[in-house]
Amino acid sequence: MIVVGSGALHLRDELAALGGEIGGIEIRKFPDGEKYVRVLGSAEEVTVVSSTFFPQDEHIVELLLIGDALRERGVENLRVVIPYFGYSRQDRVIREGEPISVRAVMRALGLYYDELYVFDLHNPETLRFFPGKAVNLSPAGAIADYFAERLGEGVVLAPDKGAFGRARAVAEKLGLEYSHFEKKRISPTEVEMRPADVDIEGRNVLIVDDIISTGGTMIKAANLLRGMGAEKVFVAATHGVFAEGAVERVSQAVDELAVTNTIPTPVSRISIVPKIVRL
Repeated sequence: MIVVGSGALHLRDELAALGGEIGGIEIRKFPDGEKYVRVLGSAEEVTVVSSTFFPQDEHIVELLLIGDALRERGVENLRVVIPYFGYSRQDRVIREGEPISVRAVMRALGLYYDELYVFDLHNPETLRFFPGKAVNLSPAGAIADYFAERLGEGVVLAPDKGAFGRARAVAEKLGLEYSHFEKKRISPTEVEMRPADVDIEGRNVLIVDDIISTGGTMIKAANLLRGMGAEKVFVAATHGVFAEGAVERVSQAVDELAVTNTIPTPVSRISIVPKIVRL
């Protein structure tokens, strides 16, 4: 049985269409703003699906309440699929007195859930904080399928070395060349970006990353590629966090912007639901 939380209502119909048995759940708020959760069904094994995008805290608390309610119903095997995992970028202490926020959230979820599945976690090493089985799922196949015809015999690029593995995974699915942008500081206030060891003149280019927030890096990369003679520039990401106006700004700078539907956005055109159903 699949229980769909508030952070995955946009996935509910597709989950059902692909054969998922959707369990009933009632979610509402008390007048003071506290969440009320009631699960209307039960099974020996249950998968809860919900992203934890804004409002992150509300979605996380809801997942804890759903987990507690299902354990109260006697569910023995309980797993949670969190397509977008909020707080994942707060993965280290920078200033004394700070928490490792992703650790706090994972430990709390581990009180109820036996297994955790996420998509393209910002730092997969942080999965060690979850006390049970934890799996980082790749959307590379879905991204490759979506852009295969659009990209043709193009090239796949990562915006930096940190995203190189993501670009490589997509490129290998497509059988295409891949590389990443190198950043070189040429003055205290200016950084130069260039693709490393790949010729893009006259070719279509797909830039792949895990998260797009402001979109500034993607816009800068797209403008640079056009100046170097790229034919078409496409941008893909797993999570469209998108600060205000970012969708419009990036879309105007590239031939197409498409992200997965871990978060509902106007450009969430690539579905990760088939992978959830196959778990």
